[in-house]
Amino acid sequence: MSKLPDGPLVSTTWLAANLGDPRLRVVDMRGKVLPPTEPKPHYFARREDYDAAHIPGAVYLNWLTDIVNLDDPVPVQVAPPAKIARVLGALGIGDDSRIIIYDDWYSMYAGRLLWVLRYYGFEHARILNGGLLKWLADGHTLTSEVPTYPPATFTPRPQPELRKEADQVLAALGTGTLLLDARSAREFHGEESRASRSGHIPGAINVFYQNLLSADDHTYASPEALRERFAAAGIDLSTVAEREVVAYCNGGVSATPTALAFELATGKRAALYDGSWNEWGNDATKPLEV
Repeated sequence: MSKLPDGPLVSTTWLAANLGDPRLRVVDMRGKVLPPTEPKPHYFARREDYDAAHIPGAVYLNWLTDIVNLDDPVPVQVAPPAKIARVLGALGIGDDSRIIIYDDWYSMYAGRLLWVLRYYGFEHARILNGGLLKWLADGHTLTSEVPTYPPATFTPRPQPELRKEADQVLAALGTGTLLLDARSAREFHGEESRASRSGHIPGAINVFYQNLLSADDHTYASPEALRERFAAAGIDLSTVAEREVVAYCNGGVSATPTALAFELATGKRAALYDGSWNEWGNDATKPLEV
């Protein structure tokens, strides 16, 4: 296998050249989220689309069940270590694997899995830049064959600095922590909401995740263009090295493209507020702005 590129992304060219390597595991993370204005439920997995056609060798993970804590009252919170080890190990994903993740919606589900893997101390994972859209645009093929791999051992090593809870975010307000709200402008300004309350966390800056990737093939903008977009949002990039950065959205999923774009622009990783607006927006004790 070619060496994994530095940074969070790999190209379709890289993946095509390395398919079939015994250490490679490709993960299909396709899902769907309905707009806030639609009746609930808003969250869906898309196993049927994977079964119909996927990148050769890819396995499927359900973002709503496989990598979440189903006992947590807040939706889609990260699964505990034992579950992650069991689910990944059963798919043949282990400590020696090299993982490439994709979806077909701005890499937000892929980004969620990348964050989960990083949170559990696994660094040999990358996102397919542009996901399935770019793969097909570049002329690569799909298959309906579902692969099987021998069970593997995945060892979770939690990195608590990458996951923030509500009280940690509350304590950080007014301290210089940079809060990135990845939701739409209408959600940020309280015109729409998935929660009982509307608005945003005080001091947060709105950087909508879809504005950081190409609308045509869902590839990330260049680091230079990303720096311009973060600066245009009112972020002083000269100060970020000294600041803690935390991204959030509704459920800690669409925040991941914004967090990764920030990483591409600055070299600095953002932590994730896992509960995001699904938690904060339903907690009357937490402050908000509109």
